[in-house]
Amino acid sequence: MIVLQIVLLVIKIVLLIAILMGGFAYTMLLERRLLGFFQLRLGPNRVGPGGLLQPIADGLKMVLKEDLMPLGADPFVYRLAPVISLFTALCVDAVIPFGAPIHIFGLTVTLDIANPSIGLLIAFAFSSLGVYGLVLGGWASQNKYSLLGGIRASAQIISYELAMGLAVMGVLMTAHTANLEQIVLYQKAHGWLWLPQIGAFLIYFVTGIAETNRTPFDLPEAESELVAGYHTEYSGMRFASYIIAEYINMITVSGIAVTLFFGGWLGPWLPPIIWFFIKIAIFLFVFIWIRATLPRFRYDQLMNFGWKVLVPAALIYFLGTAAFVSGIL
Repeated sequence: MIVLQIVLLVIKIVLLIAILMGGFAYTMLLERRLLGFFQLRLGPNRVGPGGLLQPIADGLKMVLKEDLMPLGADPFVYRLAPVISLFTALCVDAVIPFGAPIHIFGLTVTLDIANPSIGLLIAFAFSSLGVYGLVLGGWASQNKYSLLGGIRASAQIISYELAMGLAVMGVLMTAHTANLEQIVLYQKAHGWLWLPQIGAFLIYFVTGIAETNRTPFDLPEAESELVAGYHTEYSGMRFASYIIAEYINMITVSGIAVTLFFGGWLGPWLPPIIWFFIKIAIFLFVFIWIRATLPRFRYDQLMNFGWKVLVPAALIYFLGTAAFVSGIL
């Protein structure tokens, strides 16, 4: 029985990595095609039917590209930084349930790698560690543009994580658990939480865009100011590791939003896992739509919005939810 559990765990890990890598590749392709549509031009459409093999061509290009390191860079930290970003991005998804538990060989198998009672807190802990990859990459590159991008990333992510954490506390108080599977089951019994927690959802989504360094919060890699920010000096697969981590983080933020506010895998007619991926795809479309629509903040505007708007709003919403759950209101 133990051997079977280990085999199932290995299979789940391999499938999760394969799904995330495939999701990254085709989310990037979707973004390039959608940006072309929004900007009245063609996206990549030459490699394979409709451009569907473009991610394979991009992957081969990154693998074969020369891997350069600047003179004066710290070799160990320079190589370690993108690994940290990619590793933490993958680890967060280990606690997200992708579907309802299934039964195989007499075992009840959950569609996640781990199902801890504090799954949401573990997800937030690993996502917080991801900033080290950006800061260390910028510092180790011996490039002032890269260093400034790393400093921006650390200040931005720390600022917006506070509002994000306060926003999701309302869900935890409402469902009386930090276990992601139990939060989905609570919504199955009581309805999706996006409407009663609409304020928390909006705050979470805005902070999620900032956490993933996406437009209009892409100040750590603002090309008009910093060339490419913290990954300016990276090439080849190390550069690709940062890009993969960014898109996996988009999938992760979307997956947590779906789990906390939109019923996770719940939905009629279709298999639960299909519903989960459909909901994630809708969020990814919105990420791309926002990139094509909104201009970048100035850095002072970004910090003011985080500390003077989102944090107070999240705190007020948190206190209001606490008062309502406890019966004071």
